[in-house]
Amino acid sequence: MEIAVISGKGGTGKSSVSAAFATLKPEVVLVDCDVDAANLYLLFNPTHEKEEIFISGFKAVINKDVCTNCDLCVDYCRFDAITNVNGEVVINEIVCDGCKLCSRICPLEAISMIPEDKSRMYSGTFRNGKMVYGLLSPGEENSGQLVDMVREEAKKVAQKNNLDTIIIDGPPGIGCAVISTITGVDKVVIVTEPTLSGLHDLKRTIEIVSKFNLTKMVIINKYDLNVDMSKTIENYCISEGVPVIAKLPFDKIVVDAMVSCKSIIEYAPDSEIAALLTDAFAKTVS
Repeated sequence: MEIAVISGKGGTGKSSVSAAFATLKPEVVLVDCDVDAANLYLLFNPTHEKEEIFISGFKAVINKDVCTNCDLCVDYCRFDAITNVNGEVVINEIVCDGCKLCSRICPLEAISMIPEDKSRMYSGTFRNGKMVYGLLSPGEENSGQLVDMVREEAKKVAQKNNLDTIIIDGPPGIGCAVISTITGVDKVVIVTEPTLSGLHDLKRTIEIVSKFNLTKMVIINKYDLNVDMSKTIENYCISEGVPVIAKLPFDKIVVDAMVSCKSIIEYAPDSEIAALLTDAFAKTVS
């Protein structure tokens, strides 16, 4: 069973929920698909048994010894990534889309396309099973493709080690990386918070997940910080036929657990939040 834990916005406590779920079974495959800001490896410190390079795209580089500054590439670049500064052709790496047009039209072949290869996919072992995650290097793109790579590796790891539960910590939002995260999973757990923006983003997330006809459920984190808004969120979920499987209270102990590099299940197994998350996990896998 593949369970994806996602949220419409950052900061809802999604990763804390994923970490708790990952430590509620003896052996699981934990997958961090939040490749732009992966953090579960900091919590669980997995081994690196496999490392694979991810080519996110290409960037254009000019050979100054060959370039005559004819400006042909400047005229053709539709991203305005190439300019002439004081008589010298310059490429802005941040703006460059890596389309390769400049390298193709350069009459002197002075422009080369260099692969952006600093992003990585890692696979290894953590204290409660196997873990796979991706790290997208700053400035590199195609996070959805890296998520696909991470998920494919996780499936292989699960099959090889005969593990039947895959817990996926997804990225926030509703972009390409989220679509890659939830495609083909069995169930989706959406973590939200009792704020107006939390409700707004929850609605967008439920709409996206519904298009995939996936089984979905909601956890309201820190519900007691705004009981009225939590009730509004709960009523909305009822109207959409989406079960709220847990309402977690605000508790500093969750932060203490993260500082100790443990899930709340490991750090405070007898706490109220641990009990609520245990029940939520049971509802998710049932």
